[in-house]
Amino acid sequence: QVQLVESGGGLVQAGGSLRLSCAASGRTFSLYRMGWFRQAPGKERESVASIRWSGTNPYYAESVKGRFTISRDNAKNTVYLQMNSLKSEDTAVYYCAGKVAPTKNEYDYWGQGTQVTVSS
Repeated sequence: QVQLVESGGGLVQAGGSLRLSCAASGRTFSLYRMGWFRQAPGKERESVASIRWSGTNPYYAESVKGRFTISRDNAKNTVYLQMNSLKSEDTAVYYCAGKVAPTKNEYDYWGQGTQVTVSS
């Protein structure tokens, strides 16, 4: 099993920045890829960014390209999502997730979520 704990959410003005953290523990050696997802009220959950557990091959949704950066700290088993130039439409609960198999679309492990609110 893998446990994921997010932190770093909060309230920020439009144009500001936040950095989300996702600390992984447990059988982290089994992880293949980590992702950040978000869900706004009344909307479906969407993928924001992902990265291989090795720290390579990042992916970004078009809506966040050039503004968000995903990274991983090997020593801390932590994945980060640096969010710059935040917009009101970035307001959502952000979830960290991990999957163990490269051939699966679904993620196996999920954090509890952290709220990001961007005021305009």
